[in-house]
Amino acid sequence: MTKDDIQRLIEAGLPDAKATVRGDDGRHFEAEVVCPAFAGKSVVQQHRMVYATLGDRVGGEIHALQLKTRAN
Repeated sequence: MTKDDIQRLIEAGLPDAKATVRGDDGRHFEAEVVCPAFAGKSVVQQHRMVYATLGDRVGGEIHALQLKTRAN
């Protein structure tokens, strides 16, 4: 799993999202995700939306993912 893979998965799963993903060891990543669909949602809800795009890769291929999310 690469940071580009994660970026593609997030952006494919959240229409209109822009994801910036960092991480070079193939297991630990940081992602900043900006998505209009986050508007009016709590941070927990926003993070759940991102995790849903990655499925069971989180905790498997993706050992750790630090998230920052916002609507715009």
